[in-house]
Amino acid sequence: MLKNLIKLLFFCCLPLHLLGQINLENYRLSIKKTQESIKIDGILDETTWKDAEIAKDFFMITPVDSGKATQLSEARVSFDEENLYIAIIFFNTSIQGDYVIESLKRDFSFGKNDNFLVAIDPFNNQNTGFAFGLNTYGAQWDGTMYNGRNVDLNWDTKWYSEVKFDKKKWVCEIAIPFKSIRYDKAITEWGINFSRLDLKASEKSSWAPVPRQFPSVTLAYAGALIWDTPPPKQGNNISLIPFFSNNLESVNRGTSNNKIKIGGDLKYSLNSSLNLDATINPDFSQAEVDQQVTNLDRFELFFPERRQFFLENGDLFSNFGYKTIRPFFSRRIGLGVPIQAGIRLSGNIDKNWRIGLMDIQTRSDEILNTAAENFGVVSLQRKVFDRSNVSLIFINKQDVKLNENQINQSQYNRNIGLEYNYFSADNLWNSKLMFLKSLSPIKTKQGEVFASHIEYQSTRWKWKLQQEYITGNYSAEVGFIPRNNYIKIQATAGHLTYTKKNTSLLSHGPSIGRTYYFDTDFNKKDQTEQFDYLFNFKNRSRFSVGMRRQCIELLSDFDPLRTNISSLFAGSTHQWNSYKVKYISKPQNRFTYSTEVLTGGYYEKGKRTAFLGEFGYRFQPILELNSVINYNQIELPAPWNENSFWLLGLKANLTFTNKIFFSNLFQYNEQLGLWNFNSRFQWRYKPASDIFLVFNSNEIIVPKVSRGWSLTLKVNYWLNL
Repeated sequence: MLKNLIKLLFFCCLPLHLLGQINLENYRLSIKKTQESIKIDGILDETTWKDAEIAKDFFMITPVDSGKATQLSEARVSFDEENLYIAIIFFNTSIQGDYVIESLKRDFSFGKNDNFLVAIDPFNNQNTGFAFGLNTYGAQWDGTMYNGRNVDLNWDTKWYSEVKFDKKKWVCEIAIPFKSIRYDKAITEWGINFSRLDLKASEKSSWAPVPRQFPSVTLAYAGALIWDTPPPKQGNNISLIPFFSNNLESVNRGTSNNKIKIGGDLKYSLNSSLNLDATINPDFSQAEVDQQVTNLDRFELFFPERRQFFLENGDLFSNFGYKTIRPFFSRRIGLGVPIQAGIRLSGNIDKNWRIGLMDIQTRSDEILNTAAENFGVVSLQRKVFDRSNVSLIFINKQDVKLNENQINQSQYNRNIGLEYNYFSADNLWNSKLMFLKSLSPIKTKQGEVFASHIEYQSTRWKWKLQQEYITGNYSAEVGFIPRNNYIKIQATAGHLTYTKKNTSLLSHGPSIGRTYYFDTDFNKKDQTEQFDYLFNFKNRSRFSVGMRRQCIELLSDFDPLRTNISSLFAGSTHQWNSYKVKYISKPQNRFTYSTEVLTGGYYEKGKRTAFLGEFGYRFQPILELNSVINYNQIELPAPWNENSFWLLGLKANLTFTNKIFFSNLFQYNEQLGLWNFNSRFQWRYKPASDIFLVFNSNEIIVPKVSRGWSLTLKVNYWLNL
C-alpha cells in the first residue's frame, strides 16, 4: 500500500501544464556602468541617474492586481567596480498624508511600514537570491531568499543607504557592495523586481506584476536586469570579525562570576558565489531572547534559531523537511555546552548546484557529565526543470570522547535524506517528496520517514494534501521531530470571493481542514476537524471566526496544565469542540492590535476559555511599544480543579537613530512561575560593527526554582582584509 501511495504522489508532483502566465519579457531593465562617483545622500543629482533607464508604471498587487498602481514609482540602477547602485522615487500621487513607520530598527515588520523592497536573483534561477529594503525614515531591511519567495531576515551584511522625503515624494539611494552578495560574473541577466508598500493608500505595488496571493518579492515573477558589460569580478573577499566580551553573572543568589571571552569569525569568499565561514570560541550573548508562550501542547515547542553563524544560506541546512519534521535543527548544537569552533562552506557552485558543509565542535563538561561532540552536516541541492530542485542531506552527531559514566549514550546518531521540491513556473503549484533514514549503533534508533504534499494556490483557491509516515524507532538527535510512530493524513481547502470596488470589504471566504493521526499499524489516534471564515478589508484589517473539533488518544501520560499537579493516563481518549473569534486591526493607525477569544472544551471533559491579545503603539520614529496579554482559564475535575494562567509581555524599542537602538523586554509566564527581563543597548558604530551592552534577569519555579542575572559587554569589528 505504501509503495502505491509513493507512486501516486510522485506522478502528482511531475510538472503540470500551466495557464495564464504573465509575460515577463516586457520587464527588462538595462544597467550601465557609471564613470562618476555616486554619493549616497538621497539626492539624485548625478548624471548617472539622469541617463539611466527607468523602471516605472508599477502594477498594483493589493488590494487588487488587475491594473496599474495609483501611487507612481520610478526605479533606476547602475554600478561601478565596487558597488551596485539603486535609486527609487516614490511619488504621493493620489493620496498624501503622514508616512507610516514602526521605528528606525533594522529588519522592521514589513506590514507596519511604508517601505521599499528590491529582490535580486543573481543566478537567475528563480529560487535563491537577496532582498534589501528601506522604510520611509531610512531603517534597513535585508535577508537571503530561498524557495523563490521566502526571506530569512536573520542574515546581516554591509550596505549603504540614505532616504530623503517630503509630502510629495520620498527618495531612496542605495549602494550594495559586490562583496556583500554572491553571484556568477558569467551570468549577465539577473532576476530583479522592485516593490512598494504605501499604507496611507493601502496599496502594494511592484514593477513586474505579481499576483496578489504571493509576496511581492516572489522570484518567479521578477523582471530581468540586463548588464551591458558583465558585473565586475570579485577580488579577494576576506573579512575578519574579532570580538571581546565581558560577562558578569550570578546564579541562585550565589557569588557573581566574571568571565572574559575573546573570539572571532572569518568570512572568506572562495569565489563570487561560494563562501567559507569559520568561528572560534563564538559568543551569542547579543541574540534576542525567546518569546514566552503558554504551553498546553503535548509535544515539544519550536523556537527559531537566532545565532548569526548558523543563518546565512541556512535554508540549505534547516529547511530540509517540514515544520515538524526537521532532520537538522541548529539549536540542538551548543545547548548548555559551549561551542569550541565551527566551519561552514555554503553557496552556489553554479546556476544549478548549491552546496552546504558544516562542522561544529563542542566542549566536554565534567559538571554535566557530557562528552565533547562533533556535529557535521552535508547538504547538496540540484536545480531541475524551471524552478524545482532535488536535495540531499547527511547529518552526523558524533561523541568525540566517552567516559565510563556515559555507557548509555549513543556514540553517534546519523540521518540521511533525499528530497524533491516542485515549484511550477507560475508559482501556483508546489509539492514535495521526502525520505529520511536514521542510523545508529542502537537498533531502536534506526528508522525511516516518508512524507509528501501537493498544494495549489491561486487568487481565489487554495488547497493542500499532505501525508507523513514516521516509524517508531526513527531518531534525529540533531533534528526537531516532536512526534514519531505515526501516519498523518491532512487535507485543507479554502476559497475567497472578491467584492466590488465600492465596498470596504475586499474579500471573504471559508476554509476547511481535516487531519488524521494513526499509529504505524493504522490504529487511529487523533482526529482534528476545523472550519474558518475569513473577512479581508481594504484597509488591511482582518476578521475571522472558526470552529475546531478534536479527538485525541494520549500516547503517554500527560499533565494537561503542565504544572506537575497530576497527569492523565496513556491510552485515555478525549474529545471536545472549541470556537474562536479573531480580529487584526489596520496597520496604518499608531495604535494597532490583534485580539482573539477562544472558548470550548478541554481534556477530561474540561472547559477552556482564553483571551489572546497583542497591542502596540508607536511614537514614530523614536519609540515603539508592544505588549502581549494572554489569559487562559481551565476547568478540570479534581485534583486540577479551576486554574488560570496569565502571560504578559511588554517590549519597548527606542531607536534614537538608525544606528543606535535600545530595546527592553519584560515577560511574565504564570504557568511556569517565570519572570524575565532583557535589556539590550546596541550601537552600530560602523557598518556590521557593533557595541552591545546586555542585561538579563530571570526567575523560574517550574520544574524547579532557579534565579539568576547577567550583564554582558560585547564589542565586535568587521574588518575587510
